Amino acid sequence: MSAYWHPLLGGMVLGTSAVLLLLANGRIAGISGIVGRLLQGQRLFENAAFLIGLVLGPVFYALVFGTLPSVTIVASWPVTVMAGLLVGFGTRMGSGCTSGHGILGLARVSPRSIAATAAFLAAGILTATVMGAFR
Repeated sequence: MSAYWHPLLGGMVLGTSAVLLLLANGRIAGISGIVGRLLQGQRLFENAAFLIGLVLGPVFYALVFGTLPSVTIVASWPVTVMAGLLVGFGTRMGSGCTSGHGILGLARVSPRSIAATAAFLAAGILTATVMGAFR
């Protein structure tokens, strides 16, 4: 049961921050949109503050729990970089990522977000299945 506390706490913090951003600024907390606006020089302070908060999250975690969260990446660096580029391309094509569509879009019952999240899940299942076949 204790294995579920950290993901549950992380989900609660992510959901709370997304709701606060929506209530305070009327903005969707889609990370791809925030990064895109930051790279275009729009709303620099707001977008930079959100991203800095994301980066400092593990530091806060370490202060609270006394250790950094463990992360295990089993893919090689070329595969990881290619996957990141594909995710970035896909989020621009889909006008959002899993955080924007999956958290706030689904909560708002947005048809576009429902379709996007279903596509994300299908692509993830297909990719994991194909990648698992080559191990």
